[in-house]
Amino acid sequence: MSVRDLIILGCSSQQPTRLRNHGAYLLRWNQEGFLFDPGEGTQRQFIFADTTPTCITRIFVSHFHGDHCLGLGSMLMRLNLDRITHPVHCYYPASGKVYFDRLRYGTIHHDHIEVIEHPISEPGVVHEDDSFTIEAHYLDHNVDNLGWRIKEADTIKFDREKLKAAGVKGVMVKELEEKGVVTIDGKSIKLEEVSWVREGDVFSIVIDTKYCQNAVDLARGAKLFLCESTYLEEHKQLAFDHDHMTAKQAAQIAKEAGAEKLILTHFSARYRDLLPFVEEAKTLFPNVDAADDFKRFPFPR
Repeated sequence: MSVRDLIILGCSSQQPTRLRNHGAYLLRWNQEGFLFDPGEGTQRQFIFADTTPTCITRIFVSHFHGDHCLGLGSMLMRLNLDRITHPVHCYYPASGKVYFDRLRYGTIHHDHIEVIEHPISEPGVVHEDDSFTIEAHYLDHNVDNLGWRIKEADTIKFDREKLKAAGVKGVMVKELEEKGVVTIDGKSIKLEEVSWVREGDVFSIVIDTKYCQNAVDLARGAKLFLCESTYLEEHKQLAFDHDHMTAKQAAQIAKEAGAEKLILTHFSARYRDLLPFVEEAKTLFPNVDAADDFKRFPFPR
């Protein structure tokens, strides 16, 4: 899978509406499928999105309020039915282990898939390999709640003109990449002399929180930043009372973090029209859009 996009499977908050399902977000990124906070009905949303769940390789649960996890059990059962052969990594706050188990084993089913659990008790890097680094940090909610930051690995890019000028060609290019230096006619050519480093892209997701510094840190330099904006400014006291944010506060985080694009989500059921969220956020951060069920956002290199 080489596609790179974010599919909104649901963008409502605690209460679904006729137009918006409980939240759920699928990030397809090269060979990985990252599913975040599968709320109730997520399995059915995949059907309407014309997307197969078999692409899922990792599932993230920010916290165990129902609208962020009630679809977890059915998604794992669906992957059982599909008999996927790859493991599914599941990340969640360690304090919610009992709820994870209840959701996973809440019904009778034949367990065919390999689920690798990652209960997070300490913030920081929770996974790192040659492709991605995944970080988790606690947010300001009324239960243990994690925000996520995923960064792809940096890559070496060669300057063709510099390679040609240095006489590096054929198998020597591979040797230079592996060893960091090659010798041509008695002259050493170093990797950094004929290449540059392309920093990996960053996706960040912050759901269910008040404004906090950890949210800013998670979103730092993100190419795509998915952030909760449960309320509009006219209801900012409700946002504070319920440990949530307004669209304007989400925009403030994106601005401070130097994010490239902000996607607003997790809308209260009291709102039918989402355009005011975008308009409010744009007063602080211009590159903003609103999530909506089955909307897709490209995530190009």
